[in-house]
Amino acid sequence: MSAPLPWYKHFWPWFIVVLLSVVVIKSMIAMSIAIDNADSLVSDDYYKEGKAINMDLRKIKQAKNLGMQFLVEVDDHELKISQHGGPEYRAALKVDFIHPTLEEKDFSINATADGNGDFRIGLSDAISGPWNVRLEGFDASWRIQQRIEITDDVDYWLN
Repeated sequence: MSAPLPWYKHFWPWFIVVLLSVVVIKSMIAMSIAIDNADSLVSDDYYKEGKAINMDLRKIKQAKNLGMQFLVEVDDHELKISQHGGPEYRAALKVDFIHPTLEEKDFSINATADGNGDFRIGLSDAISGPWNVRLEGFDASWRIQQRIEITDDVDYWLN
């Protein structure tokens, strides 16, 4: 009778060790991906944000009461915002472009009116796709916000 082989010379122990090692490595990779790409849409303090939304609604109603209306003209690397309704507004305009899913694409700028009363914003890269656009007076007394699907050389009304 021959002596039994030691465990490390059999196929099945190594097969099980390799399978378990692959599972551990894949789960570590999945965990690192989950940590690196955390969901930025989840809010830690939803109650305070809810209260802030109610304050924002008052600003939106104020803009409607004033009859504020703006035309946004999109060109390759420039946005031109001109007022077409409400009392003439020449102070700085706070403009926010908020991407619905990618927070790193969001940008905000304070635009000032030129001699014709138009607000011009230079862009480093052309923008396209869905955006939430928010226009707010410098004194924060009114706000206009609207979701638009931006394509090049198209005009959008914000009211």
